[in-house]
This record gives sequence, C-alpha cells and structure tokens, in this order.
Amino acid sequence: MDERRKFSRILFATNAHLQQGVAQWETTILDLSLNGALVEEPQNFIHSGDAITLSFILPESDIEIRMETELVHQKNAQLGLKCNFIDVDSISHLKRMVELNLGDASLLNRELMLFIEKHNIAD
Repeated sequence: MDERRKFSRILFATNAHLQQGVAQWETTILDLSLNGALVEEPQNFIHSGDAITLSFILPESDIEIRMETELVHQKNAQLGLKCNFIDVDSISHLKRMVELNLGDASLLNRELMLFIEKHNIAD
C-alpha cells in the first residue's frame, strides 16, 4: 500500500466527463476519495499540463459533482487525479458518499480535517 496515501478510497464505478481547456473526454471513475479520483484513461487522451475538470452525476439522482484536478499519474490505462478545487456543494455530497462507504465517522473526520488543511479552507 502507498504509505503517502492519506485519504481512504472508495470503489465507485460510474461514467464521468473530463475537460481540459476545449478538449473533452468520456471516462469511467474507478475509485474516489476526498482528495481525488482514479479514472480509466480515455481514448485519445493527451495531457496538455492544464487543470482537468472531472464531473459526474450521482447515480439515480440529478446531483453533479465537479472538481478541478491535476494529473498525478498516468499508467496502466488509468489516470490518477488529485483534487485542487471543489465547490461546497460537491464536497458535501462527496463527503456523504465517503461517510456511507467507510462506516467510520472518526476516520472521515480526520480525512476531512486533512482536506481542509491541505486546501487552506478557512472556518
């Protein structure tokens, strides 16, 4: 296991959309954390170095989660995306998803505090 990982991942397979500048791709999310996502590498994906917006609709709802990410690794036909910005509504829904899947409120609270600290979010 990667000792640098500080955020628990939850398995979450759903269709998603990536956008980088004017380029757009459809993909599938493989797993999520409060700090990013692992997605399938779309066909014809070319990384320009710019931020990548990841967005997806929660299954059986009309709730969209959007986050601005950066590519941290690209291997085995997968992209590792680190969250650099996420709006309040999206993080609220993502927090609830993680909470339901982890079943450990203390672990979630620790991760949420780490997320807030890493992203310089004021109280």
